[in-house]
Amino acid sequence: MPNITVLDQNTINKIAAGEVIERPASVVKELLENAIDAKSTAVTVEIKEGGTSFIRVTDNGCGIPKEEVPLAFLRHSTSKIKSVEDLFTISSLGFRGEALASIAAVSQVELITKTSVGLTGTRFQIEGGEERSLEEIGAPEGTTFIARNLFYNTPARKKFLKTPSTEGAHVAELVEKLALSHPEVSIRFIQNNQNKLHTSGNHNLKDIVYTVFGREIASNLLEVTVNKPQVSIHGYIGKPVIARGNRNYENYFINGRYIKSSIISRAIEEAYRPFMMQHKYPFTMLHFSIESEMLDVNVHPTKMELRFRDGEMVYHLVYQAVSSALAHKELIPEVELEKKEEVKQNFSEKKHEPSPEPFERRRLMAMEQQAAAVEKKDSAYAFPKRLTPPQPSFVKERDDLADNWLKPQAPAMEKLPEAPTKDEVPKREKGPEQLDLFDGKLLEPKARSMHKLIGQLFDTYWLVEFNEQLFIIDQHAAHEKVLYEKTMGTLKTMEYISQLVSPPIILTLNQNEEILLKRHLKYFTDMGFEIEPFGGREYAVRGVPANLFSIAKKGLLIEMIDGLSEDGSSHNPDMIYERVASLSCKAAVKGGHRLSAAEANELIDQLLSLENPYACPHGRPTIISMSKYELEKKFKRIV
Repeated sequence: MPNITVLDQNTINKIAAGEVIERPASVVKELLENAIDAKSTAVTVEIKEGGTSFIRVTDNGCGIPKEEVPLAFLRHSTSKIKSVEDLFTISSLGFRGEALASIAAVSQVELITKTSVGLTGTRFQIEGGEERSLEEIGAPEGTTFIARNLFYNTPARKKFLKTPSTEGAHVAELVEKLALSHPEVSIRFIQNNQNKLHTSGNHNLKDIVYTVFGREIASNLLEVTVNKPQVSIHGYIGKPVIARGNRNYENYFINGRYIKSSIISRAIEEAYRPFMMQHKYPFTMLHFSIESEMLDVNVHPTKMELRFRDGEMVYHLVYQAVSSALAHKELIPEVELEKKEEVKQNFSEKKHEPSPEPFERRRLMAMEQQAAAVEKKDSAYAFPKRLTPPQPSFVKERDDLADNWLKPQAPAMEKLPEAPTKDEVPKREKGPEQLDLFDGKLLEPKARSMHKLIGQLFDTYWLVEFNEQLFIIDQHAAHEKVLYEKTMGTLKTMEYISQLVSPPIILTLNQNEEILLKRHLKYFTDMGFEIEPFGGREYAVRGVPANLFSIAKKGLLIEMIDGLSEDGSSHNPDMIYERVASLSCKAAVKGGHRLSAAEANELIDQLLSLENPYACPHGRPTIISMSKYELEKKFKRIV
């Protein structure tokens, strides 16, 4: 048996550092959080080669007194807490006292710092956990922390780092998260001597969203504000039109810290479910302020998970906040017939790229060759002096592209315009966007009389003209939504009629399904189901709500039970009602079924009377729109 020995301090430090410092992004995280905790209003992060060779974090915070500088690099030394009781009221981002010691154990560190009361600053050097120098130096107020040659003394760990570009991407993502979590701090990020990010620190969260995510995201946001005694929420959520295929855009921060929470994610996604397609996820940027006694303290250095003392309360609060923000918004997506104008506009905005992209150069060359061939062919024909031969459409498109891209600085030639006739004057409208309830006015009761029902397309879509917009309604999605809302209304008000099923439907459940059914049996009984044991793991369904009678089949009932989960949301009756109501969608009129005009008008009336008529229960849109302006562009009435 090997002898038991005590590890030397150097080995202990390197092992401990491995728990905190996994990659360059870990170093930046600890240093940037320390800078924010130091009450900085401006922080600059600079890296080279993905942070493996050089990391510098500079802030204008309170600085460190000279006599405390060596202490800052001792393990478990911290200014954030004094005793275990302080863990329950901690509000800073870092408090473990391991960060600087861990960084110094695996890199060459230089620290320059000065307090507001000090006459001079302090320069401290430490490599691999061993002090090299401590001296006075002239320095501005604040702290500069430099880490060079990460993992220089642990080459085995250095081999597991990714390429510099990959490591740099991790650092960039981290800096963006911290910038979004602290809009009051101006943060600059420099990578390989290039500015990648710079926030203003003006407290405006929407400005940072624009800086990080761009114009499309920033222009499709809905504000969220909730103020409760122990919890407050403020920030933005995205309209369904900017949904993504993964959860990368679901961002939320608790007391300034970026975290992951299955409770919060589930609440957000449940609130969005009526508005969004399946397997799509929303954009959220929410800041939570929660009293410390509501949180379970997690002191692990690498975890982002956070536990709540009352998770069900948090779930319902988030669900209601997101649902309220989405309610009463006319979220009808507008479609475009072509993208050429948008491409031109976007290109003209990029003034640092005056020449076309390679694929556009090839396109222009092809157009030039086709135009030359046409001009050569037409030269054999005689035309009157003041007339020109007709030009094919691609020639005009070529000229448009050339005017907009090849000569972006050329001034427009002055031309005396001819007076257009009344019919030729196009009406300029806004570009495509999701209509607002008080701008579009489609849903106002008085607007219904001005809707012009044009007809049915492909036995599936109904066309409605209103306010120089063409609205296209999917009859199947619309009927699904009407039936769903009607069922939800009867379930919530208990205005149901139970209908007997003969012979009864026999369900054979597995152990998990049986547990779920027993746990929620009261809710099913209240809704009009009559379910009783039938021996073994079989259950007999002898009665169902009358509005579900025609569609209550064995497969659907088992699917309904499987939809129940064991998380906090399943204890909310509304969540169970929604799953039951979703069964009513099976009775909706299908696409390809011809309806009369009277039936269509009745369906549209019922749809527009709903609080949220814009998407079916599965998230597909019920209505889309197309502007008169887009149609006129397609028919070349507007050039």
